[in-house]
Formats: sequence, C-alpha cells, structure tokens
Amino acid sequence: MLDLFDVTALFGFCAILGYFWRAQGTREIALRATRQHLQQQQLSLLDGNVALRAVWFKRNRQGELKLWRRYIFEFTATGHERYKGCVITLGNRVENFQLEPHRFPDDILH
Repeated sequence: MLDLFDVTALFGFCAILGYFWRAQGTREIALRATRQHLQQQQLSLLDGNVALRAVWFKRNRQGELKLWRRYIFEFTATGHERYKGCVITLGNRVENFQLEPHRFPDDILH
C-alpha cells in the first residue's frame, strides 16, 4: 500500500523525468536551428552539438511563463579557427543567435 510519501516521491520522479524528456526535445530544436543558421552563412558547426549553459523562467510575448535556455556551440569559417556562438530558446522556440566576430568565408578566398 502506498502512503503519501511514496505518492509524492513518485510524482516528483515523474516530473523530473518529464522535464528531461522535454529538455532533450528543446535541445534538438536548438541544434537543428543552429545547423541551418550556420549553413545559411556558409559556416560549419564544430563537434556537432550544442551545450546547455543557462536556464531561467521568462515570459513570452503572450505573457506565458516559459523556460528560457542558452545553448553554446563552436563554429568555423575556415576549418582551422574556432569561434563561439550561442542560441537562445524560449519554450520550444528559437529566439536569437549570437556569434563571436569571425572571418567570413568570402574573405578566406581572397
């Protein structure tokens, strides 16, 4: 027979499991968007991943409270130099990209 502590512990475990499942989905969204954004600028994603660096609560434009996440990644224009960038998500939507100053692929050819 389950007592209140067991029910609370089970609910807490399910909540944590649900958070990690949704967080993985958001990371995949950020990764796909990062690859696409860099490809449009003729840049390459290094190491093939984005890493979570910050999580916070923030309201979206409709006033709903969502999780704000900042993922970092490294990219290159030349194949030899590494630059840092980050992608910001709010809920499951990509909000912004920030890239370090870097060489442009056209500068390399000349």
